[in-house]
Amino acid sequence: MPRDSQSPKVQKHRFRRLLRLLAFLTLLLLLAAGGLLGYLYQKELPPVGDDVRSKLLDSRGNVLTTFTTDGRSRDPVQLNQISPLLIQATLAVEDRKFYSHTGFDLKGMARAVLANLEAGERSQGASTLTQQLARNLYLTHEKTWTRKTKEALFTMQLEMKYSKDEILNMYLNEIYYGHGAYGIEAAARMYFGKAAADLNLAESALLAGIPKGPTYYSPYTHPDNARKRQAIILSSMAEVGDITAAEARAAAGQPLHFKPQGGKNTVVIAPYFRDYVRQVVTDTLHFSSDELEQGGLSVYTTLDPDMQKAAEAAVDKGMDGSGELETALVSIDPRTGYIKAMVGGKNYRSNQFNHTLATTRQPGSSFKPIMYLTALSSRTMTGLSVFNSQPTLFHYDNNRKTYQPRNFGDKYLGEINMRQAIAASDNIYAVNTIMKIGADQVAGMAGKMGIGSPLQPVPSLALGTSPVSPLEMASAFAVIGGGGVKQPVTAILKITDSKGNLLYQAPDGPGEKVVEPAAAYVLTRLMEGVFESGGTGNRVASIIKRPVAGKTGTTDTDGWMVGFTPELSTAVWVGYDKGREITSTDGRRAAPIFAEFTEKALENVPPKIFPIPDGVVSVYINPQSGKLATAACPDKTLETFISGTEPTEYCDQHGEGPATAPSGESPGSETPGKEEHSLWKDIKRWWMN
Repeated sequence: MPRDSQSPKVQKHRFRRLLRLLAFLTLLLLLAAGGLLGYLYQKELPPVGDDVRSKLLDSRGNVLTTFTTDGRSRDPVQLNQISPLLIQATLAVEDRKFYSHTGFDLKGMARAVLANLEAGERSQGASTLTQQLARNLYLTHEKTWTRKTKEALFTMQLEMKYSKDEILNMYLNEIYYGHGAYGIEAAARMYFGKAAADLNLAESALLAGIPKGPTYYSPYTHPDNARKRQAIILSSMAEVGDITAAEARAAAGQPLHFKPQGGKNTVVIAPYFRDYVRQVVTDTLHFSSDELEQGGLSVYTTLDPDMQKAAEAAVDKGMDGSGELETALVSIDPRTGYIKAMVGGKNYRSNQFNHTLATTRQPGSSFKPIMYLTALSSRTMTGLSVFNSQPTLFHYDNNRKTYQPRNFGDKYLGEINMRQAIAASDNIYAVNTIMKIGADQVAGMAGKMGIGSPLQPVPSLALGTSPVSPLEMASAFAVIGGGGVKQPVTAILKITDSKGNLLYQAPDGPGEKVVEPAAAYVLTRLMEGVFESGGTGNRVASIIKRPVAGKTGTTDTDGWMVGFTPELSTAVWVGYDKGREITSTDGRRAAPIFAEFTEKALENVPPKIFPIPDGVVSVYINPQSGKLATAACPDKTLETFISGTEPTEYCDQHGEGPATAPSGESPGSETPGKEEHSLWKDIKRWWMN
């Protein structure tokens, strides 16, 4: 009996101990959970990609893009810049309880477990948007318990540190939509050519279905799969009440208009310029790739966003998007050397090679102004110097070698002066010039003007047979447009670290004087004739409503238009990558691109005449005799000279001229009234054309 009476007491004692143990373990578990949550709350999340990626900023301080190693095409947008239909479609198919759960859908996980047990394999998943975001931001997609544990911890941290809207916004900017597009903005522009904010119901449902299988549900490679997935999502949206069944049926039957696969990426701005800046930062300024990609640097550049858009628009308009013909456009401010626009090809998605840097292209006749500047600055020749344009065999290298150039179409003009030769792009005159002043002198001048490519000092150099890059040509012409002063070509103004500390500042100086301003101005006046009647650029003169000087160039494989205004020096090139010869139609594409860009880029800048420096004399010339015009001469043209190189003899073909010039004036110098009248006529012509 005593033993039986003690048994319930022992059992009760054991039960109490068990309860105490359970309570202790529960308390311990709660304390551990609380400690874990507290630790996770105070622990910093790993930096998100866009937080550590260095930023590329334009000349106004606006972020153009970020530097990445993965080649991702992305353009982060705010949640209010995304169509509500896309948001609803995504939540309906991916995470219906997103706004009510705390990062994990326990019921969904239980359903997935049962379904997987019934199927005998992992056929369903139950990852919430937050879990997917944690995986995409911080982890790989390997199926291990370690990765699953980390994913759960990162998911809890995201839910603790960010609001639901912020998590959804990050998810839609990070998720992969196929074909290199990360984020909904990049996807919307790639597939439909529109902003994410403008997506309609049918488009939203189709895009929301792609992340489940970016290849399998790609509308480009598997359109039937994409349409079936779209129908499922529309049905899901109707189930949750976002749309009606009738709206779902209408959207499912709506035709979709996709942009061509591989079409131009309209999201990334100035991708060739971005790559060029990356090269300068790492190769020239010696920042490491890790610093650039993960250091949170801010790289402030010279790029003008409006001019860049004008450049891209001009290239789009001037080029055939379906052919293999390539192009390049680069524009520099001659006053500063700052690169204002750069387009390295017609489609970055299909060809990332930056043709503005290609040093394998022959400039053809566009090289001639460099030679003529050499002749003018040395005072060996003037704009009135005459050579006979006729078939000529030239001897050089102590008569051991010969060279016989030809004019285009075998058209020879007879005796012509430099102005006429530049306008008509006469090859015989050009070779006569280089034979007179020396090929070594021309090569030396080109080097001073910014052409670093090796040049062969032979007679054919006059016709641009030595390859150079478009960037070098724009830099060289900037010297002419900048009054004979060479400014260093600059793309980067400064670099700061993530805290705003200055790491690099572009040097600021007066530039290097290459030639006298008077020589540059005289050549500029001669080059303006290219866009006048009879000049090779005349066919695009009506597009440009401002003073402009330039030179065309054509070889068997390359077409060029290089020119400048007081504000911009621009080189445009067209050609093929594989040495294929261009057609005459191909070669004529460069000039319209130049004209369209120049006018659009400067549409808000009033037209300016080229500033007239000291040391310049303008006189009236009789074009037949090349001498100072008299009152008896029926024809007079106003020509510009470096002071001291102007003619001193008067024309005697129409009666005797005055024996001496008026006191205080150079022979034949025009009166101030005539100068004013001449400039007004020029300005009126530029404005009215």
